[in-house]
Amino acid sequence: MDKITDKTQDSTNPCCAQRWILAFIFSAGFFFVYALRVNLSVALVCMVKTEHDNTTISKMASMNGSRDACSEIQASSQNFNERAEFDWDKETRSSLLSAFFYGYIITQIPGGWLADRFGGTRVFGIAMGVSGICTVLLPVCARTSVVLVFILRVILGLVQGVVHPACYSLWGRWAPRFETSKLLAVSCVGSIIGIITTFATSGLLCEYGFDNGWGSIFYITGGLCCIWVVLWFVQVRDSPSKHPRISEVERSYIENNIVFDTRKKNLTTPWKDMVKSAPLWALLICHSCSNWADYTLMTSLPAFMKEVLRFDIKSNGALSATPYICSSVSVLLVAHSADRLRSKHILTTTQTRKIFQSIAFIGGSIFLVATGFVPCSKRELAVVFLCIAVFLNGFNAAGYGANHIDIAPKYAGLLIGITNTAATIPGIISPMVAGALTPNGDPEEWRSVFYVAAGFYITGMVIFAIFGSGEIQPWAMDKEIEIKVSSSLLCPVNKENDKQVVPGNGTVKQRLFIENNDNHNDSDDIQNTKLE
Repeated sequence: MDKITDKTQDSTNPCCAQRWILAFIFSAGFFFVYALRVNLSVALVCMVKTEHDNTTISKMASMNGSRDACSEIQASSQNFNERAEFDWDKETRSSLLSAFFYGYIITQIPGGWLADRFGGTRVFGIAMGVSGICTVLLPVCARTSVVLVFILRVILGLVQGVVHPACYSLWGRWAPRFETSKLLAVSCVGSIIGIITTFATSGLLCEYGFDNGWGSIFYITGGLCCIWVVLWFVQVRDSPSKHPRISEVERSYIENNIVFDTRKKNLTTPWKDMVKSAPLWALLICHSCSNWADYTLMTSLPAFMKEVLRFDIKSNGALSATPYICSSVSVLLVAHSADRLRSKHILTTTQTRKIFQSIAFIGGSIFLVATGFVPCSKRELAVVFLCIAVFLNGFNAAGYGANHIDIAPKYAGLLIGITNTAATIPGIISPMVAGALTPNGDPEEWRSVFYVAAGFYITGMVIFAIFGSGEIQPWAMDKEIEIKVSSSLLCPVNKENDKQVVPGNGTVKQRLFIENNDNHNDSDDIQNTKLE
């Protein structure tokens, strides 16, 4: 059996290396993926006339004993409300926020097949082009019919459902084995920046933008996305061998250090074993429970900022973005800390995943519930609690977020598609539940929203703590690879000719045995070793 080593070293300057250029272009792409996804959340605040402003303000002021604090922006709110164009009720608004996920849930798994068949470059680029066009058309459609807005959002979800599978498909051909984490991290950090920027700027555009303010949100984000698509098709290719501007040194380095064995074209998927896998079910449920709270905040946070905390539209967007800044910091710190704990053998992979996930869910639920009890007169404290809740939610990065590769590195892309499909259901339901629970926008009603989110957090924590695992599952192993359970189960090896002796059956080809423990990364061993 040959020993596999790095056959080349890449001397290309990182600023000129095509794989790193691809990572930064991906990052800009995911910026627009999430900018186009969340822009409606803020825009609705200034598009739609609010029917209960005066009643709610008076009631809150009476309850809090601080009429001045809770009504200080009433004049600003009423002036702004005069510019709103639509009389959509809360149920309609909730349906529009959910519409994206009706489409998004359909194309998660097919997206991988499309990327493999037609190329990740084409699939990602076309999806983003259609996304930009749908966004630019939204103001015209909104002034025509609310049904057209709903249809546009469903189409946006359909095309964006393929972007993550297309991303993984491309990196399967572009990422050297020891750079995968870094390249993916750079690619995906754009999503958080997209949320932060969109929340922060949309409120200002509502106040100062063209086309009555809110229309400029869609024209600017959609138009810039279309410009980015041109750059994407000019610069990106499906593999290093097809790129016209890549150096021979970099091409050789990537092709000799690719993570996935591209020679295996037709891998059989162990569907029956996957269905019976408790760790996979725990991962799916944990992912879904986490997404309930995530999507609740992503779609409803601007409404909470307006209805309960009474922030004006200019402050609303910026403050809605603040928790996500904390999340981006948390993800980077947590990923580094978790890897150190594992590499120093302080915790096993299973222990690491369960501990960090428990911190995310317990801490997040406490501070979400606490947010609902902060009076309007101390609204800055509510923002602090939200920031802490979302910061702790970043611990997911070292919990279920990395667990797909732990339990099935060979099928990680498929598992992401499966769990993300299930985890999209909360995106459909949670905005409607939030809308149904808060018909008047009262603080007591919003407390119910946070109670529900905390309940999902606790449910996900318990199930993942009991059934989750950080070990590679038997159904996820290559046939050539076995797990050494006990030395007594192994056949003796004839060291003279390096053959494994099987009593009664002569000799067979030597196999690679991997210790089934967490003192090293099993997935790296599998990915970095080629068998004859």
